[in-house]
Amino acid sequence: MIELPAHIFLNTILGASLAALVCSLIGVFIVRMNLSSMGFCMSHAAFAGVALGLAISRDPLLMALGMSTLVALILGPVAERARLQADIILGTMFSLTMALGLFFLSIIPGSAMSSTALSILWGSVLGITDSDLMRLGGLSVFLIGVIGLFYKEFLAIMLDRKLAEESGINTRPFYYAILFLCGITVSVSLKLIGGLLIFALMVNPVSSAYQFSHNMKNIIFLAPLFGLASSVTGIIFSFQWDVPLGSSIVIMSVALFLISIVLSPKRRRG
Repeated sequence: MIELPAHIFLNTILGASLAALVCSLIGVFIVRMNLSSMGFCMSHAAFAGVALGLAISRDPLLMALGMSTLVALILGPVAERARLQADIILGTMFSLTMALGLFFLSIIPGSAMSSTALSILWGSVLGITDSDLMRLGGLSVFLIGVIGLFYKEFLAIMLDRKLAEESGINTRPFYYAILFLCGITVSVSLKLIGGLLIFALMVNPVSSAYQFSHNMKNIIFLAPLFGLASSVTGIIFSFQWDVPLGSSIVIMSVALFLISIVLSPKRRRG
């Protein structure tokens, strides 16, 4: 079992909890709008941004945020102009950002698979700082505020975007806002969970919440709880058995999803 100083352990718990909160909240929109591949695309966009930052000696977090924001801004207009579903454009962007990430890694001075590069892939929550916690806390407050302020518009888009437009709602800025918020969430959470695993906390807790309710308010409330449970149990599992923290959180999120299927009232009614 790993023994850590109290402040590192506390930062780990807080960081994992906040990351689970923001990822699960934005995941409600991603899952409902059938954009589950968004997690893949945005995480690899952020990964490519971090790799570029390392290659040119710039702040990796800012580069990740810039790359994710760029992809988010490109995705919506391209999908509309090409008259294709967003998932198709996401697949193209995913392959591009993955290729760019590997390319930028290859030009980093020294070994591409250094400890820094590995931390990009798998996360490095034990090194989370007070400033990282402040970013995650600020993002949590911002995300909750935006969702609360424009809940009716977001709900209308999630249920039926065409119907929302016919009712007089200009859905475009809110749709773009969802893509933008997803990009920010991935960028800020990247250090904690890692570029290859972050999408799990967007999809798995929400999928678990859907096993217990169809009501969107209930799902928005339940998804972060499942995310928090995944993070806390993942931390305990990681410290107990000395395994990578990001992987442990994902394993726990899948385990909770399987348990939720077994306990689901929907299953019993079926």
